[in-house]
Amino acid sequence: MTSTLPFTPDISVKPDVTAFFDDATNTVSYVVKDPASNACAIVDSVMDIDYAAGRITYDHADAIIAHVEKNGLKVEWIIETHVHADHLSAAPYIQQKLGGKLGIGENITIVQDTFGKIFNEGTEFQRDGSQFDRLFKDGDSYTIGGMTAHAMHTPGHTPACMTHVIGNAAFVGDTLFMPDGGSARADFPGGDARVLYRSIKRVLALPPETRVFICHDYGPNGRDIKWETTVAEEREHNIHVRDGVTEDEFVRMREERDATLAMPKLIIPSLQVNMRAGRLPPRDESGKTFLKVPVNGL
Repeated sequence: MTSTLPFTPDISVKPDVTAFFDDATNTVSYVVKDPASNACAIVDSVMDIDYAAGRITYDHADAIIAHVEKNGLKVEWIIETHVHADHLSAAPYIQQKLGGKLGIGENITIVQDTFGKIFNEGTEFQRDGSQFDRLFKDGDSYTIGGMTAHAMHTPGHTPACMTHVIGNAAFVGDTLFMPDGGSARADFPGGDARVLYRSIKRVLALPPETRVFICHDYGPNGRDIKWETTVAEEREHNIHVRDGVTEDEFVRMREERDATLAMPKLIIPSLQVNMRAGRLPPRDESGKTFLKVPVNGL
């Protein structure tokens, strides 16, 4: 199965992974440390928003920053697995405090073009991904201290989704959930259930012992929140894509299920901010910042 991978995983490398769970959005952010140095990366950070009050705060990001500073870590990368629709990224805030390069998949340009139109952004909104320091292509690599990290294009949930494989750890974003949670929805603009199935199969072609770190968990059936599993566990137990589930079966299930799902509560502010790499829209002539609500636009 490894023939579908654009790189050769090195599972002898075992990064230290610290998780930060955000109760408000059920998002898991990660600090991924090179065990042989103080270098680290931050994956899928969260900026807090009280949407009803229009108030931005940084408690979740500050907890990550405190962890990095307490342990004397050096942030080399701030990674977004995709343009999230259910929480706002704190990447620029963390970058300002700790440094590091901000990276996302190269198909961010597709997302920016799509939602730039939906939110009626003017020509001043750049749709070339220039808000980020690095746009990853399928198979690209980068380093975190002495570790080599690999970016693997895994679209279907969104066109820009990437799985980041760092040693024996894979950070899958919304492509996969815990085995009893299944898989991500594929009905957002640019999503595709059939493409998602094929992307998941790429992830499941990683070595069976690969640790899989997911971006969201909702505690199905009342169980405790979890965020780490393995490729072997996903292949054996995932309720949507375990071994033996065909592509057509998955597509039928996913499309029927997606038709019943409501839009994420924070999709409107999240997309406007995250397509800008976590930055708020520019201030108007009075110095105020506003988020738009496209009526019947989604």
